Amino acid sequence: MKRRQLLSAALATLAGASTAAIAQSATTEKPPLLQVWKDPSCGCCGDWVKHLQASGFLVQVIDTGNVAARKHLGMPDTLGSCHTARIGGYAIEGHVPARDILRLLREKPNALGLAVPGMPIGSPGMDGPEYKGRRDPYDVLLVQRDGRATVFQSHRG
Repeated sequence: MKRRQLLSAALATLAGASTAAIAQSATTEKPPLLQVWKDPSCGCCGDWVKHLQASGFLVQVIDTGNVAARKHLGMPDTLGSCHTARIGGYAIEGHVPARDILRLLREKPNALGLAVPGMPIGSPGMDGPEYKGRRDPYDVLLVQRDGRATVFQSHRG
């Protein structure tokens, strides 16, 4: 009887450890490769890439400009910015914060992707010392495949 109890206890411990290891690997799993199209001379785009890398993203930079990529991915020009990216089947337009991209990948909405139109000061990549701490409010938009957009996340300075 004692042998069975020990075996049961050992199996329960192993099962608990395996579950904990699986849960930990699921929460520490790195996001998939993010490809970004940008102009080679754009400093704010480079700073956005650094922001993503600091947040754990593996980034492939394609320095050919982003107009053709935006069109190919189906992102409306009206939501355009200075760089376009693709990750996990989603289009990312503009200075979208890393945490919002992670949320998108976690929630997996049926959508085209995210956009931050224009270049709001204080957004990632637009937050350098030349802006002296200025942070303008902006919205990250969830863009549907038909081009409609709704607020995904508001950032209020």
